[in-house]
Amino acid sequence: MIAANDRDILIEYRLKQAVESIELAKFLLSSDKLVLAVNRIYYGMFYALSALALKHAFKTSKHTQLIGWFNKEFILSKKVDSKYGKILKQAYQNRTKGDYEVFIQFSTDEVELLLIKMVDFIQEIKIILKT
Repeated sequence: MIAANDRDILIEYRLKQAVESIELAKFLLSSDKLVLAVNRIYYGMFYALSALALKHAFKTSKHTQLIGWFNKEFILSKKVDSKYGKILKQAYQNRTKGDYEVFIQFSTDEVELLLIKMVDFIQEIKIILKT
């Protein structure tokens, strides 16, 4: 079991990773590395979501279980607007396509929009973490 102080350190670490992923996704987007940017967009959200799970003592090693937990605890319970569940689902699906499908392409406009949604998602998680 993680001590409260250790948990706070881990939460801050995960949030730092999320913020760094925003910066990296911006860099990759500006470098026309769109598939890699999509990967970082998802992982930025994953890191923020991991921080939220830590706060609530939810543990899993599976991305789909973490997403399911978020949907159950925050989307279905209406603690969070349902748009955040959709943003997360889209990011996960895009990351999976980018990582596993061949010849996948994303447009610059599409990735720019995904990046905006990522920043919004991470900000929402930060707000939830403060409550």
